[in-house]
Amino acid sequence: MKKYTITKALLLLITISLSISCSKEFINEEAPYSIDSENYFNSESEYKKALIGAYDMLQSSYINVMLGEIASDNTLSGGESATDVIGIQQIDEMTHTSVNPNLKDVWNWMFAGVQRCNYIMEFKDKTDFPSKNQVIAETRFLRAYYHFELVKFFGGIPLNGDKRFNVNDEKSIPRSSVADVYASIEADLQFAVLNLSATPAQTGRVTKGAAQALLGKVYLYQDKFSESAATFETLISSNAYSLVSNYNSIFEDAGENNAESVFEVQYTDAEGASFNCLQCSEGNVAVGFNGIRNYTGPLFDSGYSFNVPTQEAYNAYEAGDNRRDVAILNMTTWAAANSGVSFGTGYKHTGFFNRKYLARKGDSNIGDQNLTNPNNYRSIRYADVLLMAAEANSRSGNNAKGQEYVNLVRDRAFGDTNHRVSLTGQALTDFIWNERRLELLGEGHRFFDLVRTGTAASKITGFSANKNELFPIPFEEIQFSNGNWQQNPGY
Repeated sequence: MKKYTITKALLLLITISLSISCSKEFINEEAPYSIDSENYFNSESEYKKALIGAYDMLQSSYINVMLGEIASDNTLSGGESATDVIGIQQIDEMTHTSVNPNLKDVWNWMFAGVQRCNYIMEFKDKTDFPSKNQVIAETRFLRAYYHFELVKFFGGIPLNGDKRFNVNDEKSIPRSSVADVYASIEADLQFAVLNLSATPAQTGRVTKGAAQALLGKVYLYQDKFSESAATFETLISSNAYSLVSNYNSIFEDAGENNAESVFEVQYTDAEGASFNCLQCSEGNVAVGFNGIRNYTGPLFDSGYSFNVPTQEAYNAYEAGDNRRDVAILNMTTWAAANSGVSFGTGYKHTGFFNRKYLARKGDSNIGDQNLTNPNNYRSIRYADVLLMAAEANSRSGNNAKGQEYVNLVRDRAFGDTNHRVSLTGQALTDFIWNERRLELLGEGHRFFDLVRTGTAASKITGFSANKNELFPIPFEEIQFSNGNWQQNPGY
C-alpha cells in the first residue's frame, strides 16, 4: 500500500464498550472485562491508536473542499439535475438555509474530529512514555485543523478546553467568539511547532513545517500580517520544501507526498463505502463526485459531474500559463484530440471538469470506485505557502518579498522568467489574490479567500454581504441548545 491504513476497529474504542461472558446466565452477571474511555490510555500503544482515530476524520473533509469551490466563482454545482444533492445546489446558488445536509456534515464531521482530539487531551497526563510530546503535538495540530475548518464555515463555535463534549453540554456551553476560537487554534499550533519533528515518522503524519504553515495561514486570516510573514519566513528559510518542476505531476498518483507537499490528507482504497455512510470511506469521495458523467475514453474514469469549472475561470488564465490545462479539463479540446471519447452532460454543464481531482484509469478501488478513490487531497502545498507569504509581506509593506515569492510561483507556471511582476502596494496585493486563484483552482480555498479579503460580494452571484460570509449553524444544533446559541446573522 502507498499509505498507512486506518483500522476502523481501533476507532470503536472511543465509543463502544466490549463485554464478554461465557455464562448462559450472562444477562445477570457482571462482565469480566470491559474497555471504555476511563480505563484506556494505559500505554503508548493506546495513545497512538486513539491518535489514528483523530487522523481518520480528515478523510471526511472532502465535502469542505468541494464546497470551498462550489460556493465561489470558480465552479458550479453540477450533478445530474437541480435536485441532485440539493444541499450542494443551494450553496451554489446562495439560497442555503440552516436546514442543509451538506453543511450539517461539515459541522458533524469536523466536531467529531475535535471530539477525538479532546478525548486524547482529556487523558493526556494519565500515562507517560518517551514520545508523549510528539503524540500530543500531533493531536493539537489536528484539533487546530478541525477548529479552523469550523471557524471558517460557521464563525464562533463552542469550545470545551481539553475535555470531550457530553450530551446536553450545548445547553450550557456558549458559542465562543471568533477571536477566542482563533486564540485556541494559535495556542495548539504554537505547541505543535515547538514539539513536532521536521520529518514525519510515517508518511502522512503532521510535521513542524505543517504546523508553521497552518499557523501562518491562521494569522493571515486574522489580518495579522507581520506575524504571518514572520512565521512563513521561518518556514521558507528552513529549506524543508521546494516547488516541483512539473506542475502537472503534483496531482498524479506518483506525485503524492512530494517535495512540495507540506500537508496532505491521505486516502486509500482500503475500504468501500455507501451513500448511507460517505464518511466511512477511506477514499476521496470528492474525486468520484467531480468525475466526468458517463465517460468513456483514455486516462480518466467516469463520475457524477459535480463541481464543474466555469468558462470565466477557464478564461482567467493568461496565454502560456501551464496551470490552466492541469486545473481544468476542456472536454471539447480533449474529445477532439482523443478518438473514442464520449461523455454525458449533466446539470449546469459547462464543458469543463476539475482535472486535478478526477479519477484516473488504473486507480485501485474497492467497492464503488467513485467513493473509494485513493487520490490524496493536497491540503497545504509549498506554492500555497509562497503565495500566502507573498500576501502577508505585501500587506505589511514589504513589496520586495511579496514580489519575490509570487514570482517564484509564476516562473514555474510559465516555464520562464518573462512573466514576473514588479507591482507594489495594493496593486501587488490584488495581483497575488488573483494568482492564488490560478495556482489553487480546484483545491477548495477560493470561497474563503474571497470572504477574508472582502471581495466575495463582487465576485459571487447571489452573495449577500453581512450574511453569506458565514454559513448557518445547523438547525438541529440551535434547537438542541435550547436558546443558548444564536443563529448566524441573516439566517
